[in-house]
Amino acid sequence: MNEPDALSLGGAGTTSAATPTTIPATELARRIAVLAAPTSAVAFLQAGAQLIETWLAARQGTAALAGWAVVLPFALLLQQMSAGAMGGGVVAAIARALGAGRREDASSLVMHAVIIAVTAGLAFAVALAGFPHAVFGAVAGPTAAEAAATYAVWLFGVGAIPAWLANTLASVLRGGGRHALAARVLCGMWIAFPILSWWLAERVGMGLAGIGAALAAVSWAAALAMACVVVRGGAGFVPTLRVRPSGALFHRILSVGLVACALASVANLTTILVTAQVRHHGTTAVAAYGISARLEFLMIPLAFGVGSALTALVGRAVGAGDWHTARRTAWVGAWLALILAGAVGAAVGLAPALFAGMFTQDAEVGAIAARALSWVGPAFGGFGLGMALYFASMGAGRMRWPIVAGLCRIALAAGGGWLLANVAGMGLDGHFLGVALGITAYGLVTAIGVRKAEWSPH
Repeated sequence: MNEPDALSLGGAGTTSAATPTTIPATELARRIAVLAAPTSAVAFLQAGAQLIETWLAARQGTAALAGWAVVLPFALLLQQMSAGAMGGGVVAAIARALGAGRREDASSLVMHAVIIAVTAGLAFAVALAGFPHAVFGAVAGPTAAEAAATYAVWLFGVGAIPAWLANTLASVLRGGGRHALAARVLCGMWIAFPILSWWLAERVGMGLAGIGAALAAVSWAAALAMACVVVRGGAGFVPTLRVRPSGALFHRILSVGLVACALASVANLTTILVTAQVRHHGTTAVAAYGISARLEFLMIPLAFGVGSALTALVGRAVGAGDWHTARRTAWVGAWLALILAGAVGAAVGLAPALFAGMFTQDAEVGAIAARALSWVGPAFGGFGLGMALYFASMGAGRMRWPIVAGLCRIALAAGGGWLLANVAGMGLDGHFLGVALGITAYGLVTAIGVRKAEWSPH
C-alpha cells in the first residue's frame, strides 16, 4: 500500500477549482480506506485498551472508579486536543503546504508543532497534577478527588508532555500521508498499556495510580520512537530542526488547532457539567455515568480513523484548489463513520445491561450505567457523523458550523438535561436523555455546514 500515492490522488495536482473533476464515490471511499485502515487499527487497539482500563479501574473499588471517572474527561481532553484537535491543525497545515507544493514550509512546520506540544503539555501538567484536590473536588466532591489525586499526578505530571509530543509527531506523519508509519508506533503503545497497567495496579500494588503510571511510561516510549521516525524523514520530508519561530507558520496550525481545541474543551466540559449534576445522586451514580461516558467517548477513536484520513485528503484537495473533490470526500467519509458508529450504538442500545456488566460487579452501579446506555447508545451514530465531518472541516479550514454544533451539544446535554431531570421530573434519566439529544444535535448541525455555500474559496 503506497500511502503517499493514495494521498496525492485526493485531488492535489489533478484538478482545479475552475475545472473540477467528479470522482466516483467508490474511488473516494477507496482512497479514504487506504489512509484510514492503519489509523483505524490503532483506534480499535486504543478502544480495547481503554475498555480494559475501565474494567481495571472498577476492580479497585467503587471509590477508585469514581476517582477514575472524574479524571476521565480531563484525560480525554488531553488525548483529543493532542491527537485530533491541535493534531488536526498540524495535519491540515502540512497537507495544505504539500498540496500547494511548499515543501520547505512543511519542513519548518514540524518544530513549530513541537513547540506548541511542549507548551500545552506543560499547562496540563501544572494545572491537573499541581492542584488535583481542588480541580477534581470541585467536580465530584472530596471522596472522588482523594481517590483521583495520585492517579492524576502520574497521568498528567509525568505523562502529559510525552502524550502531546507522541500525538503531535504522529500528526506530522499523517500530514505527509504516512498514516501506516504513525500507526505502527502507536499500536505498540496501546498493546503495552493494558498489560503494564494491570501489572502496576495489581501486581505491584499501586492501585488506580498504577494505571496513570503505565500510560505515562508508554507515552514516553511512543514519543521517543516517533521523534526518531520523523527526524529520519518518515513523513516524506526531513524536518528543519533549526528554525526561527514564525508567526505565519504558527498561525497555519493554530488557526485550525485552537478552534478545534476549544471544541474539544466544550465536549469535555459537557461531560464535566453532567458529572457535576449527577453527583447529587451519589458516588455510585458518578461511577455509573463514568462507564457510560467512556463508551460514548470510544466513538472518537473509532471515528478518528476515518477522520484523520479526511483531514489529510480534504486538506490536500483544498491546498490544490479542488473544493468539489474536498466536499465529496467529506461526505463519503461521513457515511462510513455513521455506519460504523451506528452499528456500535445499536448493539449498546439493544443490550445496555450486558455492556454495563462488563465493567462492574456492583449491581447498583451496573443498573444505573445500563439506564444511561439505553438512552445514549442509540445516539452514537450521530456522534460518528459529526466527528467525521468535524475532522473534514479542519482539513478545509471551515470551522464555523462545528463551533455551532459544539454549543448546541453542551446546551442540550447540560441545560436540556437539567430541565428534563429537575423540571420534567425524569431524574437521572433526564440527564441521560439530555446527553443523547446533545450528541444527535452535534452530528446534524455539523453536517449542515458541509455544503457548497460554506465550502468554497471565499
